[in-house]
Amino acid sequence: MANEKQLKITLVKSPITYAKNQRDTLKALGLTKMHKQVVKVDNPQIRGMVKTVAHLVSVEEA
Repeated sequence: MANEKQLKITLVKSPITYAKNQRDTLKALGLTKMHKQVVKVDNPQIRGMVKTVAHLVSVEEA
């Protein structure tokens, strides 16, 4: 568990004018406000969610 890779995801662009599925994906990731950061385990499910909203977030390995 302690050796799992982590991703630090930051919301850098407002999702207001984007599709509902993209807004829902951000909410599922826990990104509700601008410049909020969350740390998630690096797995295929999270990578897929990040790919959906890649134009709205910045991602770095933690």
